[in-house]
Amino acid sequence: MLKRQFDKTKLPSRHVTEGPARAPHRSYLYAMGLSEEEIHQPLVGVATCWNEAAPCNIALSRQAQAVKLGVKAAQGTPREFTTITVTDGIAMGHEGMRSSLASREAIADSVELTMRGHCYDAIVGLAGCDKSLPGMMMAMVRLNTPSVFIYGGSILPGKAPQIDDIPEDFRTRDLTVQDMFEAVGRHQNGTMSDKALDVLERVACPSAGACGGQFTANTMACVSEAIGLALMNSSGMPAPYESRDQYGEASGQAVMNLIEKNIRARDVVTLKSLENAARVVACTGGSTNAGLHLPAIAHEAGIDFFLEDVCEIFRDTPYFVDLKPGGQHVAKDLFDAGGIPVVMKELRKAGLIHEDCITATGRSIGEELDLIEREADGRVIYPIEKPITKTGGVVGLKGNLAPEGAIVKVAGMAAENQVFTGPARVFECEEDAFEAVQKREYKEGEVIVIRNEGPAGGPGMREMLSTTAALSGQGMGKKVALITDGRFSGATRGFCVGHVGPEAAHCGPIALLRNGDMITIDAVKGTIDVDLSDEELDQRKEAWTGPRGNEYASGALWKYAQLVESTRKGAVTHPGAKAEKHVYMDQ
Repeated sequence: MLKRQFDKTKLPSRHVTEGPARAPHRSYLYAMGLSEEEIHQPLVGVATCWNEAAPCNIALSRQAQAVKLGVKAAQGTPREFTTITVTDGIAMGHEGMRSSLASREAIADSVELTMRGHCYDAIVGLAGCDKSLPGMMMAMVRLNTPSVFIYGGSILPGKAPQIDDIPEDFRTRDLTVQDMFEAVGRHQNGTMSDKALDVLERVACPSAGACGGQFTANTMACVSEAIGLALMNSSGMPAPYESRDQYGEASGQAVMNLIEKNIRARDVVTLKSLENAARVVACTGGSTNAGLHLPAIAHEAGIDFFLEDVCEIFRDTPYFVDLKPGGQHVAKDLFDAGGIPVVMKELRKAGLIHEDCITATGRSIGEELDLIEREADGRVIYPIEKPITKTGGVVGLKGNLAPEGAIVKVAGMAAENQVFTGPARVFECEEDAFEAVQKREYKEGEVIVIRNEGPAGGPGMREMLSTTAALSGQGMGKKVALITDGRFSGATRGFCVGHVGPEAAHCGPIALLRNGDMITIDAVKGTIDVDLSDEELDQRKEAWTGPRGNEYASGALWKYAQLVESTRKGAVTHPGAKAEKHVYMDQ
């Protein structure tokens, strides 16, 4: 390979490696076995969220070694470091879920601080679970370094053994962790035996990797390609595949090319690339959490791209990729069908992609798509002219119940099931709602309201998968609706509205609801309203006694609650690029 020459006088690592005054710093680097040549090459942070909490992250350490080989081959010096992650599948359904969204900020902050503290010149970031993907991408954009993102990969689908105890529908489909949450609901209502539940929990998640459907991790992995931070097709193959190492090595080489060309994260992440990413979320029936994470990534670049902007794109994007939870297939099937490059080719045919956006290769999206020969298979990826539905799998809602907006996933739902009117049954937290569902203390046709679960009020904006999965397991997923100022898992099915804003802690209308208030949700028109006059809402607001208290009076969650902004803006915790006076790469 041609020997590259890098001008260290313009790179942050000069503060650590160059000149007589940095002899003490260099002595540390020599202590770790670096050669003189390696010390004076660009230093590249290789950041992972590796841990032993869950299968999502367990393969990241191995993959990081492949990235380091790529960096070295292209005359860079990799410096590996790790950060935290909170895995939603483990945190779900209890107090641990309050840590999930807050961990996104902690990941971004810790990557930023590590990069700043050690003056690394670029970053390759590896992430495997829901909040670690946007957290890593947020850090890249915040630092505005040459950056390449790589996903750790999805889990392989589980298979149930053919034994009579296990219901037939579980035996005839690919299994994901979503099925386990729904199996709990079946077990609770007596339609699944102890033995069946015991067997299923042992086979549902058979390998390393993140949840296999188009849940939040795979949704944000697709975003990483569509937005340009990841190499094309790098997000698709499952975590156990050895080909992931080839993409890791290629990503390490790619970041050195970006340093050479001075292509930075904010050259890649633009309003147009954010719109591309939202298109891909919509057409794949992706997680509603993208409506939270895309505004947060935009915020790091100083771009106004809020929940309503994301939802506007969702509204006019066809849904044509058949993935769980609304559809039939898992991430491995999408990879086998050609992955996100084939999906984006279909979007291009309809003029729905900005082709001039730059990517991690230094080439444009259009140039990358010109290299893709495969076409839609008609089974996982439908031709865009024959979509599953003509509008996106995720819909934004607004009305007197959500003046700042809300979001609902309708992928796989028939149009006649996308309008719901019913009386409110109000719960002050998820635990109360889950207990009521377990005891069947609700009625068909009701709108279950779970409030005080927003970013500030929760704190932490928990996901409600345990409750929604229990409803599905009881066969009631289509017979009730559910709204919350909290979030839903990407694995959620049914008519479930999240991100209702303003949240209850900020005296949004959801704080003022009472049992029996008639609520209408219309995902076709994009509205969510309660049958109350403005005068009645104003009177209730005057009588409101303030937010429901919580037990988090110190520590990280208290701090998060003090700083976090509205869901509409991405639940961010700092002023963002618009306020910055100092860009890391230009120090």
